[in-house]
Amino acid sequence: MKFDYYQDTDSLYIELSDREAIDSREVAPNIVFDYDNEGNVVGIDVFQYASKFIDLDSLEAHSVPRHAIAA
Repeated sequence: MKFDYYQDTDSLYIELSDREAIDSREVAPNIVFDYDNEGNVVGIDVFQYASKFIDLDSLEAHSVPRHAIAA
């Protein structure tokens, strides 16, 4: 999972998978889910005002399995 914050637009992209997105749907105002060809969510885009929805200074990972952390 990757987080990309774009200060110039105050938007945040959360990449859940490296699979290619082929479809996008706005699920709430300024929030778009990207889907792969099997209908799985592969990314979440928070357009404009991301810093009002998300405390960007406190993004943390919790309960990540040990095998998921590269040595």
